[in-house]
Amino acid sequence: MPDLSLNGIALDDTFAEAFGMAATAVVVTADTARWAGIAAATMTGFATSVIGCGAEAGIDRPVAAAETPDGRPGVRVLLFGFDQKGLAGQLTRRLGQCVLTSPGSACYAGTEGRTRLKMGANLRYFADGHQVAKRLGGRRYWRLPVMDGEFVCEHDTGLVEGAVGGGNLLLLGRNQPGTLAVAEIAAEAARGVPDVILPFPGGIVRSGSKVGSRYKGVIASTNDAYCPSLKGRPGSALAPEVGAVLEIVIDGLSAGAVQASMRAALHAAVAAGPAHGLLRVTAGNYGGKLGKFHFHLRDLLR
Repeated sequence: MPDLSLNGIALDDTFAEAFGMAATAVVVTADTARWAGIAAATMTGFATSVIGCGAEAGIDRPVAAAETPDGRPGVRVLLFGFDQKGLAGQLTRRLGQCVLTSPGSACYAGTEGRTRLKMGANLRYFADGHQVAKRLGGRRYWRLPVMDGEFVCEHDTGLVEGAVGGGNLLLLGRNQPGTLAVAEIAAEAARGVPDVILPFPGGIVRSGSKVGSRYKGVIASTNDAYCPSLKGRPGSALAPEVGAVLEIVIDGLSAGAVQASMRAALHAAVAAGPAHGLLRVTAGNYGGKLGKFHFHLRDLLR
């Protein structure tokens, strides 16, 4: 039972269980902010869950022209994977299919790191022998002729060690419209923290999952304990007045970034909650058996 509260909203004294991931960052630029955004959005499509998509990805933030290597507007994209090998494959495929193809685009390293993941080093072969390497300021770039000019891509980017996936909050409300309104406010606050992404649609998940299934070969299935249509059945975690549950999921380049983002989301949710019927906030975990990062809601109150 909840034994904490904030702004009159009940909080479960529990924790969100998260796990280590491999991560990287790239900066995508273009002639306009709109086209940089289009390339980045395309690159981060179908990247909600590493289980089904091979990667989790999202836009961290816009990057001003004054901050990018080519002086054009850009977008910083974060990618997360189970491991370095899988992440490297997703990076090459997404750059090749979604950024190389986008008019006027270029791509640069978005983070440092001793371990490097290839970008232009792999994509250069598309130029079929017409690629040109150039070294500036200790960095290596590739210029590939394409039909609207040249695609410029840095040789590699950094691998982030200590990245974390799966920070989360579960928002329990009286009805779906009110709960969605609170979730939107919480997601916006969470996105305001640097070095995090919320990989699900709009940063919100309606189909929270549990590990395993009654069906062979299905590794995750609906989180039935939090499905309002199953209230009253054994195992339900919902009180009669709960009509909707939505989840905020956060990936970050560090545990500190995930915790800060969860804190921002929690405080925004409970601030807006009374006006929209928010009843309770909890978090998803697996009893501490799955991930080594435990973000306690009690610690987020400070």
